[in-house]
Amino acid sequence: MHFSLTFPIHEIPLWFLVLSLFLPRICIVVAWFQHSMATFIPPSVNLVEIIVAIIVPRILILFWIYQDQGITIWFLLHAIALIIAYGGGSRRVITRRRVVEVDG
Repeated sequence: MHFSLTFPIHEIPLWFLVLSLFLPRICIVVAWFQHSMATFIPPSVNLVEIIVAIIVPRILILFWIYQDQGITIWFLLHAIALIIAYGGGSRRVITRRRVVEVDG
């Protein structure tokens, strides 16, 4: 296991690493359709990877980053984004019930 606090870029392009923090599903689709970027997406895409990409795309992106770079700052940033997205990083929405009094 290799740990580095630098921002390495191996096979995964920089645009994918940055934009997938905010728009993971769109980045996966764009990278999949681009033939020149197919080096970091495995050529044999099976049903399990498609299901994971649909349900939890951030886990698939974390897996790709770990395979390409190991545990780097990019991996940690995406892990934090995963925790914020699925761990309830936003404040709780409070809805008020409207009470209507009817005089009759």
